[in-house]
Amino acid sequence: MILEIKFNLTVPVAEYQQMVDSIAHAFLEVPGLRWKIWLLNPAAQEAGGLYLFDRQASLDAYLAGPLVAKLRGLTSIRNLSMKQFEVMPAVTALTRGPIESALTPDV
Repeated sequence: MILEIKFNLTVPVAEYQQMVDSIAHAFLEVPGLRWKIWLLNPAAQEAGGLYLFDRQASLDAYLAGPLVAKLRGLTSIRNLSMKQFEVMPAVTALTRGPIESALTPDV
């Protein structure tokens, strides 16, 4: 499962970068999170991330957990958007998407 989170920044990009540098290590402990790609568009004051979870239950637990609760409470962002997507494994593997070894069936 892929989770896409996007938002607009209400603080300077440099301040946002310092903030994420200080919390990035916390994502290493998220159960079922295989990887996170951090996104930043400085010109548009937009940021976010793409997340690959091993199963739906892991993604649901993340959305209900403390990191997302903290994100929702930040005054340094606005226009928060969270979308979930299923991975299309065959064509993703064909185009070298790094997901084939991370996917497990939902149990």
